[in-house]
Amino acid sequence: MNEQSILNKKAWEHNAYDFWIKRDGTPEEKAKKIMKDPLLCLKNHSNAFVDCKNMKIANICGSNGRKAVPLALLGADVTVFDISQENRRYALELAKCADVSISYEVGDVYDIDVEKYRAYFDVIYLEGGVLHYFNDIDKLMALLSKVLKYDGKMILSDFHPIRKITDTQIAERTLGDYFETELHRDDIAYKKYYDKEDAFPDVILRYYTLSEIINAVLKTDFAIHQFNEHPDYNNNKIPGEFTIIAIKI
Repeated sequence: MNEQSILNKKAWEHNAYDFWIKRDGTPEEKAKKIMKDPLLCLKNHSNAFVDCKNMKIANICGSNGRKAVPLALLGADVTVFDISQENRRYALELAKCADVSISYEVGDVYDIDVEKYRAYFDVIYLEGGVLHYFNDIDKLMALLSKVLKYDGKMILSDFHPIRKITDTQIAERTLGDYFETELHRDDIAYKKYYDKEDAFPDVILRYYTLSEIINAVLKTDFAIHQFNEHPDYNNNKIPGEFTIIAIKI
């Protein structure tokens, strides 16, 4: 586990379980919401999972199970890979409350057992803003290719790189250098939900340009089938997220 992963693990195991309860409710409460309409919980990607029964899906950085559990309810065989034991705790409780089963492996994604999972998954699913937790996107894509079956699908959804230089509240405001490549210390995503006096560890992030992301996908055994941009939730005049759907060839 590299230094970035070590620090990110420390951060994501600091009050994460408590945060999910604050934001999403108890696992029992969250499960009831998901069970009403699992497909709706997949939002922009629901069309990709209309028929996922018996599919083997790897949910990379699957966090608290908010996507893994809906997929399991739709009949998929889901394995979550995530760095946080606190996330795992919430996710497994969530699955139990929804009366489904998911597998959950805690560790650095770079350390996935390739021999165990070589060409194992039908679908690789990454969503919710995870790429910035990896300092080598080419290495990540090469790894994901190895655990995906031929003709398997990767669904990669992440924050749009325009956020590197734009305030989502004010589209005209430029904040930084779009092309910089440095690692950055930043607040854990849920720190803002707690008192300023609480001492939270920082995360270490690497922000990519759109071309870096697309080229990392193309360098590996992937053919991009579709690329979509989605409006920002706070300002629909600018993109907030994107989705790449790629096929392993």
